[in-house]
Amino acid sequence: MSEKQEEKVYDLSFFMPGQTVEAEEIKVPISKRFVDKKGNVIPFVFKPITTERIDELEKENTTYKNIKGRGRVKDLDTQRFYARIAIESTIYPDFRSKELREAYKTADPVEVAKRVLSVGGEYANWLNKAIEINGFEDDLEDLEEEAKN
Repeated sequence: MSEKQEEKVYDLSFFMPGQTVEAEEIKVPISKRFVDKKGNVIPFVFKPITTERIDELEKENTTYKNIKGRGRVKDLDTQRFYARIAIESTIYPDFRSKELREAYKTADPVEVAKRVLSVGGEYANWLNKAIEINGFEDDLEDLEEEAKN
């Protein structure tokens, strides 16, 4: 190999196990309605979930339908899929907690989130922030289209 054709050597050590920085918790105000005793808005606390867990959630929210002329077709319930990502990414408030599920009389943490975030765009804001924190920078509509294909 001549000097002009020198092969670039990239350092892969940055990608080896134990070299990555753990994802940090992120605090974000989702609604102005939740305030502490001093009137300060209480931020929600998020933490990204693993790619493996996102894959599991996708499988859990996928069904297959037999469509004439097309055979077996994958059908992802995108709304439920994104809601489950948001539930698992939200550290505080913990919509999975027994206390909240009992208070809102439902075993489903997604239903708890819908009831807590009951005003206008609160639920959408929460979903969008959870999706963003997990590295999906695309618009939710774009993600839904991509997931359908």
